Parts: sequence; structure tokens; C-alpha cells
Amino acid sequence: MQPWVLITGASSGFGEEFARQYAQLGHRLILVARRLDRLQALAESLRQQHGIEVVVEQVDLADIEAVRDLHRRLNQRGIEVDVLINNAGHGLQGPFLDGPLDSALSMIGLDIASLTAMTHLFGQDMRRRKRGKILQVASILAYQGVESFAVYSAAKAYVLRFGEALHREFKADGVTVTTLCPGMTDTGFASTAKQRITPALEAVMMKTPPVVRAGIRAMNGGRISVVPGIANKLNVVFMWATPRWLHQAVLARIMAA
Repeated sequence: MQPWVLITGASSGFGEEFARQYAQLGHRLILVARRLDRLQALAESLRQQHGIEVVVEQVDLADIEAVRDLHRRLNQRGIEVDVLINNAGHGLQGPFLDGPLDSALSMIGLDIASLTAMTHLFGQDMRRRKRGKILQVASILAYQGVESFAVYSAAKAYVLRFGEALHREFKADGVTVTTLCPGMTDTGFASTAKQRITPALEAVMMKTPPVVRAGIRAMNGGRISVVPGIANKLNVVFMWATPRWLHQAVLARIMAA
């Protein structure tokens, strides 16, 4: 039997593309998100195209008790998650003090608390079985604080450092943890985040399929992290090689120009 792959945020963007690529490989899928209609439509499409088993779970991942319930339900059904794609997350653009506090806290709840809970619950199962793979979806913004993305970039920095630490912790138990740090990608995230697409951002925007392929390859290869795309890799090198005041000023200009 092919392994089970659990994908959070599976109703659109990276999550939907992860589902499509794993379906092509014949894996059984657990699709998790809030939008039930989109999950059901995607699941039916993948069943018909690839003849695979797909489980749909409508879950508000910002609710940690709902995350625990998801874990319990899958265990009760005897479903062992072999691959966990922690993709769910959201972000908002704008000055920190101009936005509602509840929006910032909601972002932290989904991008940090939910991801941590999913990793802990399903990671324990993987450790017990001495096998498993986890992909944490962060962002290239994890490498520095970004003006008008203060909470989002900080949350993704947590995801990156958390994943790096667990890569070493889990390795002895036969579990791989890899962090994917995509740059600007055509996923629909920008419109949800109310982000203005500047000409500079449009020039480096990637399509979703190659980003997802890079994440899967890196995870299967046991890598600690991956930044897809030459331009994004050069951006990270630039951030490593220059003082913070300089690369923060340059990125702020790119995001606003």
C-alpha cells in the first residue's frame, strides 16, 4: 500500500499543488482545510484522475483542540500518516499598528501554534514507528524582518528555526524534517494578504509546480531546508553577506517600488 500524505491548507495554492503531485505518484491523501466545498471538489477530481484514496477533513487549524480531534479521528480509523506537509498559513501586509490586533494574533495561531501542534502530535506517531517525513512550509521572508510584514516574517522565521532544530532532533528516530522557503509565487497568497505586486516582485515570481517539486525532492533527499529558484537563492546569499540595515532597506524598496 502507498503511504498516507497529510496536507494542511490543501484547498488552494501550494496545498492543492502538493495534493496533485502526490496523487500523480499514487499516494493516499488526507486533505485538510476550512473550505469544505473546495476540498471535496479537489478530492473527487483526484480520485477520478488517479484512482487513489482521498480523505477530506474540514478543520479550523487555528483551533488547537480541533487539531487534537483531527489526530484522534485519524488514529481511530487506523490511518498512519507517513508524510506531513505543514502548509497552512496566512499573512497580511501593512504597518503593524494600523492593523487589528486580532488579525495579528490569528496569524500567529495558525502559522505558529497550529504548525507546532501538528508536528508534535504526528511527530510522536512517526517516532514510535521509526519512520516519517515532515515538510514545514516557511518563506524566504523568514530570513529577515520585513517592513509591513512584521508578524508574518517573524512567524515564518519561527517555522524555519523550528524546522532546523527538529531536523537534528528527529534524525535519530528515522524521521526527516525539511523546511521549504519559497519566494514570491503565483499561489493567490498575495491577494489574500492584500499585497501589492510590484514590478520587481512580478519579475521574480515563480509558478507553484516547480516550488512544490523542490520541496518534495528536498524532503525525500533528507535536506534540512531548501530555497527554490536561482533569484531567491541569490537573495538569501545577499542577506547573509550584507549588514541588516542594508538588506532590509533594499527589500523594503523592492516590496514597495
